[in-house]
Formats: sequence, C-alpha cells, structure tokens
Amino acid sequence: MIVDIHGTPAYVYTGGKPFDPALPCAVFLHGAEHDHSVWALQTRYFAHHGFGVLAPDLPGHHRSAGPALTSIAAMADWLAALLDAVNVPRVFVAGHSMGSLVALDFAARYPDRATRLALLATAVPMTVSSTLLDAARDREPDAIEMVNQWSHSTIAAKPSSPGPGFWLHGMNQRLMERVSATGEARLFHTDFTACNDYADGIARATQVRCPVRFVIGRRDAMTPPRAARALADALTAAGVVVDTVTLDAGHALMTEQPDATLDALFTFASGTAELNTTVSR
Repeated sequence: MIVDIHGTPAYVYTGGKPFDPALPCAVFLHGAEHDHSVWALQTRYFAHHGFGVLAPDLPGHHRSAGPALTSIAAMADWLAALLDAVNVPRVFVAGHSMGSLVALDFAARYPDRATRLALLATAVPMTVSSTLLDAARDREPDAIEMVNQWSHSTIAAKPSSPGPGFWLHGMNQRLMERVSATGEARLFHTDFTACNDYADGIARATQVRCPVRFVIGRRDAMTPPRAARALADALTAAGVVVDTVTLDAGHALMTEQPDATLDALFTFASGTAELNTTVSR
C-alpha cells in the first residue's frame, strides 16, 4: 500500500493481506541498499497468523519516494510518522542490519510505542570501513559486489531456498542493483554513512523498556556476534529482558535461514518464547 508521510508517498508491504490496524502490529525494517522484499517469508507468515504487517521501503529505497534520510534518528522519526499515518499506537518491531539501528532508536525514543524489539545482524557501533565507504561513494557496483560476498556464509544454504532456480548470491546482488537503479545517486553511501555515524546506540539502550531479542548469525562477517555484546550488556544493565538466538548463518539471515529466522521472530512477537535464554540453531 502507499502511505502519505509528510506529503511524500511511501510504499509499505503488508504481507499479502489488507492491513488491519485493529490487529497486533509487526513492523519489519530492511538494511542498507535493500527493500521490503528481504522479509518475504516472514512478513507473509505474520500477516496470515494474526498480525497486521508493515514492511516499508525506507525513503529513497525502491518504491518509496526520496530523498533518502541521512541519519538513524531521522529514520526512527519517520517510522513514528508512518505509524501515526496508519493509526497504530504500538508495535512489535524487527530490524535487520541498518534497520536494527533504526528499530533500537525508535524503541528507545518512543518507549510507549514498542511492545517488543528484535535486532537481527546488529552491531553497536556499526562501523563501516573507509574502503567500503569510498567504494559506496565512487564505485557503487564494486560496493554491492563486496557486500553481497560478505553477507553470505555459503553458496547454497539447505534446506533454505531448496527449489530449483534459487540462487542466494544472485538474488541479493540483483536486489541491491535494483534498489541502486531506482533510488537516488550514492544511496549505498548514504545508508552506510548513517550507520557509521550513529553514536547513540549504548545511550539509547538505557531508554528501552520492552523485551529485546537478538538474532545473530554465527558466521556473520559483516556484523559478527561479538559486535552485539556491548549493546546486549547495556540493555541488561538497564533492566531490559534480553535473550539471543544464534543461527548457523552469515549476515543474510532471512535467506540463509528463513524458517529459523521466522521461528525466532514469531515466537518472540507472539509471546510464546521463553526469555532470558540463549538458543543456538
């Protein structure tokens, strides 16, 4: 569906069902140079099992008009405006990579609006190397190729995407190329700079009031498991209920381990998971 936010149209995927604001709401936030489609399996399942689903293309990404937002805080405020536009007061929010920083900032600065928070493939700080920043600015195709290689821990993850014709590397490569082609110039650099500049993560952790689940990839080369420890410790010190699900995957959790990712999110969002545990799969 198309939602008007501050006079600018935004595309929001609703999981294949009309959005119903009366249902419990789940929000899914994509990462840099991506769009809503990275959540294809998870959003459809949520939408067909009792949730209203909002998976937006962030401003300037694929179907949402630009300009792209240049800071994590601005993206979090944009999410709050989206919820206002569709008359949703409170949400479960999940974010992947850059989207995890947006989800964290939103839950911290709008604590009455977040019921539960899932952070996938996250890191605080989410430092981006100068080599990758320079490539994203001046040689975006090279940056896309590098990130695509680093995001996957295997050529073909089984039993994920087992059907003929599925190619994890190829699908992600084409997605980023499509977002690049339909977005504004240097969009990847804009996204990476927002991640690299975000210095508020640990401070924001002290403002979070809802339970938090980390979903991390054991073989994640982009945001390795150790990169989330400081944030998890800060949340725990602030009295937040925190747990972690570790999957046998790289950074591309939703494609390498789609079913396990879905299970980690749905049991948490629906309140059927036991918290304060560490789970490996």
